[in-house]
Amino acid sequence: MPSYAAQERQALVDAALAAGPDAPTLCEGWTVKDLAAHLVARERRPDSGPGLIVPFLAGWTEHVRAGQASRPFTELVEDVRTGPPRLSMFALPGVDAAANLAEHFVHAEDVRRAQEGWRPRELDAGFDAALWKLITSRAGMFFRRSPVGVVIEAPGGRRHVVKNASPTVTLTGAPGELVLYAFGRTDHAVIEISGDADAVARFRKLRLAA
Repeated sequence: MPSYAAQERQALVDAALAAGPDAPTLCEGWTVKDLAAHLVARERRPDSGPGLIVPFLAGWTEHVRAGQASRPFTELVEDVRTGPPRLSMFALPGVDAAANLAEHFVHAEDVRRAQEGWRPRELDAGFDAALWKLITSRAGMFFRRSPVGVVIEAPGGRRHVVKNASPTVTLTGAPGELVLYAFGRTDHAVIEISGDADAVARFRKLRLAA
């Protein structure tokens, strides 16, 4: 059975083809073609990877991505669909499933939610559970700079204390929505934030990863 990362790879491809190369995404300044070029460079040009983390090297990363973006859109999407080449680190057993679940899910929604009339997808129970595991394992990193305590809650009575401090805000939503919020898609994630009004206001100023 394909991993959820593999399923989301196909969802991302479907969304990209449906939107078209020039459609906007939630990645500021990037069209769907720009996003596809990023994904191809990430998997097929390992020399561009460090710049995703190290600001000093970001110029080279953008140079590589721009080079990919000069290729035909259909070629880029096909490279995304077929996945990493045999010698890519992402082709190692288990790496794609571990490293690309969030990457593919978030970017599929970057395409979908930038278009008119989008609605949250209904995800199966297994995928929902995988996203809950993802957000609970990484929420401490995402919200480490929060000026207030943070608790996340999801349907089914699921609750996870991210940062134990007072006052506290609670983020409530489906696991996928919590993932999107944590990845900086704060204006497009279907999330309820509750707590003391001042704490909520302070929390909303927190800059999250984009």
